Amino acid sequence: MTAADPVPEAPAPRRNASVSLRRALAILEYVRVQPARSRGATLTELAEGVGVNKSSVLRLATPLLEARLLVRDRETGRFRLGPAALALGQAYLDQLDLRSVASRHLRELMRRTGNTCHLVVLEGTDVVYADKVEDTTTVRMASRIGARMPAHRTAVGKAILAFSPPDLVDHVLAAGLTAVTAKTITDPEVFHGELRRVRARGYAIDDRENEPEVRCVAAPVFDHNADPVAAISVSSLASLLPAARVRELGPQVAAVAARISADLGTRPGDHS
Repeated sequence: MTAADPVPEAPAPRRNASVSLRRALAILEYVRVQPARSRGATLTELAEGVGVNKSSVLRLATPLLEARLLVRDRETGRFRLGPAALALGQAYLDQLDLRSVASRHLRELMRRTGNTCHLVVLEGTDVVYADKVEDTTTVRMASRIGARMPAHRTAVGKAILAFSPPDLVDHVLAAGLTAVTAKTITDPEVFHGELRRVRARGYAIDDRENEPEVRCVAAPVFDHNADPVAAISVSSLASLLPAARVRELGPQVAAVAARISADLGTRPGDHS
């Protein structure tokens, strides 16, 4: 090789591996967001959704199937999350000190109110259900641990956002206030006004904004830095949770949330 000869480029296996990993994660994410009624995603849907050809989907899915992060239905060929994905999610939840600290209080609140109670954390512009306690003798809510909902249309989301930095609220607003019921707040100014009311009274209300027949009352939970790290809620059918009952429950839910916050190290008045 002479000085004039071009130097051959070194192979970039690490870059290729990184691209493959991102695409494999995109496949997992695409399957995760599919509605339960779809029973997973087809090979064609995955290829179109992730933006690769079918042979690439099969290649990328192979280690995911081997690790049981994905499973493939033998009859329909659809891909869905496997048991290892559940194990990862459960391990994540088990490591949340918040969940173990809140557990006793959440069960106490359920026994006192007779309604379904949730513990929820904020992730991006969504809330994620970290725990759920329900009385099986009463109406059962469709919510499930690990499920996500847009924060803006839930009481738990509003409870957290009301005490969050303005840039986080702006981020949620920038994602859009999409409506799913006639009650969903879609005007940013109205939403800001709602957050001001939540701060003033200490609890938030979802008045059929996320589900047409469900009302929720929620209050924020703060950590030792006085940051809103979660929210707890009481939920029931609107017919069983009239407006007068919501006003009664609000201070109760806020009081329980304050006890959880105290267990996490928050001092009274730290977040005011």
